[in-house]
Amino acid sequence: MEYIHDNPGVPVGLWRGVANTRNAFVVESFVDEIAAAAGKDPYRMRYDLLKNEPKLRAVLELAATKAGWGKPLPSGAHRGIALDDFDGTPVAMVAEASVNAKGKVKVHRIVAAVDCGTAINPKIVEAQISGGIAFGLTGTIKGAITIKDGQAEQSNFHDFPVLRMDEMPEVEVYIVPSTAAPTGIGEVGVPPVAPAVANAVAAATGKRVRTLPIRPEDLV
Repeated sequence: MEYIHDNPGVPVGLWRGVANTRNAFVVESFVDEIAAAAGKDPYRMRYDLLKNEPKLRAVLELAATKAGWGKPLPSGAHRGIALDDFDGTPVAMVAEASVNAKGKVKVHRIVAAVDCGTAINPKIVEAQISGGIAFGLTGTIKGAITIKDGQAEQSNFHDFPVLRMDEMPEVEVYIVPSTAAPTGIGEVGVPPVAPAVANAVAAATGKRVRTLPIRPEDLV
């Protein structure tokens, strides 16, 4: 594996989900592109590739099954799927989204499956995944920080929009039953959000998302 380290000269801090957020977006978007180029179903291809990873397979299958993968959706809606393993806590998500004539993305539903070992408090697990989805959607379809003349152009919520209540999709969270030791749950709900939505957008428009947040002008 090789990579190019690009230092733009702008100090940055950690985002919820740390490096997994951007890495999951790149990897899972590219896996989806491979599936499309090969003429394969993006869920089935992932499932087949994970033949030696039963834990990851289980969350992927659970999310796809609960989301009704392969079943018809309302006109204009499309599904995207993504998977991330955050330090031993795999999370899979299926997003249902539509794109209107002006390129505006609407996320209608996100179904998530997680294996965090023994879920000591399932309600906290659900809350963390749901909160991660809300946080991740802001970065996927809403706010961005841009730099001009050496400083951030945004200063507060009037020019850095965050997801509002009426924009929050229906969320379903499913926990894989387990008797294994508990693993982390604090940040794992963020990384799969962007690629799941971006893959749904690609299914809807035929256009691949390369940068975040997703901008309407890039889809029309």
